[in-house]
Amino acid sequence: MTERFDCHHCSESLYGKKYILKEESPHCVTCFEELYANTCEECGTPIGCDCKDLSYKDRHWHEGCFHCSRCGSSLVDKPFAAKEEQLLCTDCYSNEYSSKCQECKKTIMPGTRKMEYKGSSWHETCFTCQRCQQPIGTKSFIPKENQNFCVPCYEKQYALQCVQCKKPITTGGVTYREQPWHKECFVCTACKKQLSGQRFTARDEFPYCLTCFCELYAKKCAGCTNPISGLGGTKYISFEERQWHNDCFNCKKCSLSLVGRGFLTERDDILCPDCGKDI
Repeated sequence: MTERFDCHHCSESLYGKKYILKEESPHCVTCFEELYANTCEECGTPIGCDCKDLSYKDRHWHEGCFHCSRCGSSLVDKPFAAKEEQLLCTDCYSNEYSSKCQECKKTIMPGTRKMEYKGSSWHETCFTCQRCQQPIGTKSFIPKENQNFCVPCYEKQYALQCVQCKKPITTGGVTYREQPWHKECFVCTACKKQLSGQRFTARDEFPYCLTCFCELYAKKCAGCTNPISGLGGTKYISFEERQWHNDCFNCKKCSLSLVGRGFLTERDDILCPDCGKDI
């Protein structure tokens, strides 16, 4: 007796018929498609054994059903994009969802490099310096009045020149007598320490830190011999080519303050009327 060769599911004989093995068990085509065939996402019918099954993220299509949901063009062997579970050809996706270049107004195709700044996008080759027209790429740039400049061009066209070193001032800077300086160039004429953020004064239009100015030019107090800067509202007394700090203008004998009072002199000393009455 001949051994039987039947469909594993319906038991119909498979002699002389087409069959498919599933886990080493033979199935007739009808049973196999009913039990195991994937359903096409587009037309909702099974994808039979004689059809090509195209899949994407656990979804399946007949070859003829695998097309762009906007224009209907076939996506077989072509690049495509997915948006909200819909498949789109690159042209339709770009027209509907891709950024537009701020410069040429054309679509920036998916997969191409683009430059972005403050919500605007450019093709890499369109993101250029306004002055030299060279692509900026990943180099530093400076925006000015809705235009972008590479750093060298910005310095040539807009940056102030330091009155001391004659080089462009790109960040920060100090203004003195309506002239621009680098912070590191604005220094004391005597000791060369930076004056930016410090109290300073000037003599013959040259800036000095307070220490150097007092040592070089300030009058000396006849009482304590320290310099009288006269800066910041400092008050002092002047008499016969001698000067005193307000706090130092005191009677030589009793130390009474003589500011706003009458006084007498004895050689280089100053005395209150009471101490000087015996002179």
